[in-house]
Amino acid sequence: MSDFNLLIDGKMVPGDMTMPVLNPATEEVVAQCPRTSKSQLDTAVAAAKAAFPAWAATSIEDRRKVVMKMADVIEANSGELARLLTSEQGKPLADATGEVLGMAAFFRYLGSLDLPMKVIENSGDRKVEAYRRPLGVVGAIIPWNYPLLILAFKLPSALIAGNTLIVKPAPTTPLASLRFAELIKDVVPKGVLNFITDANDLGGEMTKHPDIRKISFTGSTATGQKVMASAAQTLKRITLELGGNDAGIVLDDVDPKKVAPGIFEGAFQNSGQVCLAIKRLYVHESVYDELCDELVAIAKSTVVDDGSKQGTKLGPLQNKMQYEKVKTFLEDAHKNGKVVAGGAAMDRPGYFIEPTIVRDIKEGSKLVDEEQFGPVLPLINIPKDDVIRRANATTYGLGASVWSSDIKRAHEVATQLESGTVWINKHLDMAPNIPFGGAKQSGIGTEFAEEGLAEFTQLQIINGPPAA
Repeated sequence: MSDFNLLIDGKMVPGDMTMPVLNPATEEVVAQCPRTSKSQLDTAVAAAKAAFPAWAATSIEDRRKVVMKMADVIEANSGELARLLTSEQGKPLADATGEVLGMAAFFRYLGSLDLPMKVIENSGDRKVEAYRRPLGVVGAIIPWNYPLLILAFKLPSALIAGNTLIVKPAPTTPLASLRFAELIKDVVPKGVLNFITDANDLGGEMTKHPDIRKISFTGSTATGQKVMASAAQTLKRITLELGGNDAGIVLDDVDPKKVAPGIFEGAFQNSGQVCLAIKRLYVHESVYDELCDELVAIAKSTVVDDGSKQGTKLGPLQNKMQYEKVKTFLEDAHKNGKVVAGGAAMDRPGYFIEPTIVRDIKEGSKLVDEEQFGPVLPLINIPKDDVIRRANATTYGLGASVWSSDIKRAHEVATQLESGTVWINKHLDMAPNIPFGGAKQSGIGTEFAEEGLAEFTQLQIINGPPAA
């Protein structure tokens, strides 16, 4: 395995400390990773602050060229990045390759956006223009479930808008991000882009740092609350993409055989480690038994193994802490429901959990009320027409889906759900041109598309007399 370094002020430098990164499929050390000290964080922020005036003054066309060159580099090194991602994150190599190529696609689309001046009024009394100005130094805090793809949700927009950036990947998945940083070191001007690491000890330092003007964070709601509280000290701008307890709603007119594969994928992709995955499935009583049977058959035929092995569909959970957490949901499933597929940790090295289907379980149980973030899906039988109330009875509001053969009927249900995104007859369909954000405690702000780009800017209004 290659040596890894931090990117600070245009140079690859060692950390003041090191920390091991484990392969979650084997629990063996993949590599020793540099660990950033508080002093190095301050150096990175100072470098980004120093680089900001020149980068902000660079034309958006030239900034776009930098982002597009990064996309070229990603594609040219997709195999290496995917293999590294599988080794530290655990997902199957095919999925890791898809993530890397998705990363490049987000760079290309978000890098193509513009920030034109808009004339709000041009009358005999005044001319009012709206400009989008860069904020300054931005901090991007990345989670461990999609380390490269979620980086691509933030980095291109931040740079296109004219900001400079400090990126902090999760402690358990820093390697592919650091390798990406090394690959693009000479593409971006010195100090504009900096990559640091930590052992969960520098996030708070970033959110309260007086020279960081915005934090873009993806992670749990509990941590998002801490980010928001800390950022309040300096009134930082924030974008928070947080947890979800996404409801899937299956109406009585579906064909269970047709919808089961899409529902399974929507719940179990990345071993259920997706903020937007289906976390609880409400099924009409008339199709409940048949859909349970279909999902059980898929779960039992799914290959769970080391992501580097050909044919693997689901890999391990990414880290031991999450593995132990999901085991508590399995205990709850056995206590409060009927486990009809899976239901146990696998007896082997690594953080493997069997794909688990749980039926005959209700609200009030841990598995239904909380976010499991693992390969365990509860199915709730709905005999009454109160599914909308029950789906909305949560503090979360990230995503949801409605499954029906009648699109108009499904749309009527979708409009009543308290969720940032609602899909019809699909789940997890995301694209860089579609705005994405959560309702309630699932987040603040928007990512992707023009709306997401605007979040990396300060709106400035110039109000003057009309032009002569």
